[in-house]
Amino acid sequence: MTALKPDDYIHSDFKADAQTTPRYDVKPVNSAAARPNRLSYVGRIAIHPKRAKGTYRNIKWAVMAITLGIYYLLPWIRYDRGPDLPNQGVLIDLENNRYFFFWLEIWPQEFYFITGLLIVSALALFLFTAIAGRVWCGYACPQTVWVDLMISLERFWQGDRNERLKLEKMRWWTPVRLYRKTMTHLSWMLVGIATGGALVFYFRDAPTLAVELLNGTAPYYSYVFLAIFATTTYVLGGLSREQVCTYMCPWPRIQAAMTDRHTLLVSYRTERGEPRSPHKKGETWEGRGDCVDCKACVVVCPAGIDIRDGSQLECIQCALCIDACNDVMAKVGRPQGLIAYETVAKQEAQACGNHEPFQLIRPRTVLYAGVLALVTTILLVAWFNRKLVEVNALHERNPPYVQLSDGSIRNAYTVKLLNKRYEPREMELRADGLPGAKVTIVGEPAGSSGRARVPTDTVREVRVLVSVPAADAAKLANRSTSFKMVLRDIASGDESSRTIKFEAPEK
Repeated sequence: MTALKPDDYIHSDFKADAQTTPRYDVKPVNSAAARPNRLSYVGRIAIHPKRAKGTYRNIKWAVMAITLGIYYLLPWIRYDRGPDLPNQGVLIDLENNRYFFFWLEIWPQEFYFITGLLIVSALALFLFTAIAGRVWCGYACPQTVWVDLMISLERFWQGDRNERLKLEKMRWWTPVRLYRKTMTHLSWMLVGIATGGALVFYFRDAPTLAVELLNGTAPYYSYVFLAIFATTTYVLGGLSREQVCTYMCPWPRIQAAMTDRHTLLVSYRTERGEPRSPHKKGETWEGRGDCVDCKACVVVCPAGIDIRDGSQLECIQCALCIDACNDVMAKVGRPQGLIAYETVAKQEAQACGNHEPFQLIRPRTVLYAGVLALVTTILLVAWFNRKLVEVNALHERNPPYVQLSDGSIRNAYTVKLLNKRYEPREMELRADGLPGAKVTIVGEPAGSSGRARVPTDTVREVRVLVSVPAADAAKLANRSTSFKMVLRDIASGDESSRTIKFEAPEK
């Protein structure tokens, strides 16, 4: 027998169990032709999941209907904000730098609210992952929802798993195969166009943009982004599918840090299912497990994995294998739940004949829930205390000051008055911290005493003159004196201020 060289070995799949340290099993390869393949990229093997029926599949149908319904219909919902304002319920108004969500409105300087919402969403995801694993990935992730939709369309045109496999094995492109494949990809493209169209509707009035897109008068960038979004949906949802979750999405790698022994995961109950073997009618169940090795759990999996091999990176915890296995158990007369949501701690306890209850409240979940509650509270307090009037002032530098004939000193400022209310408001400017100061808004009637009318939900830019009498100017301690430019809403009494400088000649 010829001794094998080190190069005659290649690594097989990584294996680990609770009793031994992780190791790589190695297998000898005597074929010289096989050696170059160890460095080759393994191309995608098409997965044709079988249609599942059961509780979790019905939940996924319901989630898909709700999420897609919200996504496609939300831009068309109207919300009356008054005259001169958009009446689209949800609108990202990039032209005017505002974000509308029904009665809520976020300005660019309030973008920290969006950041806060993203933090809240991330913490909620951490909490749900600690409780039930990748439940977001399995039910509500946009990639999962659109892949479900694409698979449903594929099944509609090409049939269920067995019919699709027969279609793939055909050596020639028969008219039937060509028709079914063409209609499938055409349907995917239409879904992509609908998805891209719905997304661009969030950035402009939906009915207006829809008409413009159809008659060719929409802005060119609308067509560009629609094409990008449509192509992305077609490729990621129709062609790539599980490849996105396995290779592109970072969450499968991160979520392991969020789980522990008490996290609910879709699990195969080894102590009950092993040893597995096919079962024939009339045979007893003595000396064997409940698993009949029918592979029903494998053929329904959208990732193409075998849950009986344990937790895997590709598993999105969609629980379709639970429905498939329960259906088989009912047919062979065995209890359901061979595959179920279960914790590692419970499985270990059952292997020893003990009982381990599910622990919802534990340090990890308490920490995530506490931080989530804290951030949510801060966000709500900040929102309810947000100012509906704001002022910003910029000192004009050339000249820094003007000395009038009566000896008084005058400074000029460019001031922006912000009114966030859905109606015009009368505003008043005053200078706090400058003795005897007089505020005049250029262009306003004489005697208005620093008053100006600010239109609905907008920013008005005005030129403001601040004058200090000669006697009071002589009392200023420094050449440059700080004071507050205060804007007051006359009707509500809301105020906003900015600290700026008043320039005077040196003494």
